Amino acid sequence: MKTIKLIGIFTLSLVIAAFAGDAAATHLSKKKVDSRIKPVYKVYVEGDKVPQVANELPKAAKPAGPRSAEDIYNTYCTACHGTGVAGAPKLGDAAAWSEHLAKGIDAVYANAINGLNAMPAKGTCADCSDDEIKQVVDYLVENSK
Repeated sequence: MKTIKLIGIFTLSLVIAAFAGDAAATHLSKKKVDSRIKPVYKVYVEGDKVPQVANELPKAAKPAGPRSAEDIYNTYCTACHGTGVAGAPKLGDAAAWSEHLAKGIDAVYANAINGLNAMPAKGTCADCSDDEIKQVVDYLVENSK
């Protein structure tokens, strides 16, 4: 009985070793290794023929016309200025806005354009012009009196 058990274990070991060797050979094949170490991108220099990519991502569509301050506020600003996140003065909170306006409207414009504390530059509206940001500030102030 003990001999049969040893023969079974030996046979099983040989089978496992054969499969492991085959798996290692496949894993280390030249094709597999080359596919893992090939460059992620290619640098082209002047004179190289650059292949055209058929599936380029479309560029972001520009707004058809001027955006209103209210539209910009509702799209980019309301998440923080509607709820007061991280101390953002809320739309309609006259007391909070009066503290900021005590420094002057130009300071409020500068803070909105350049960012302040947790607020990034231009809030989250990276494609807004400085004038649009100023209009949004005016909208917030007008609706917080």
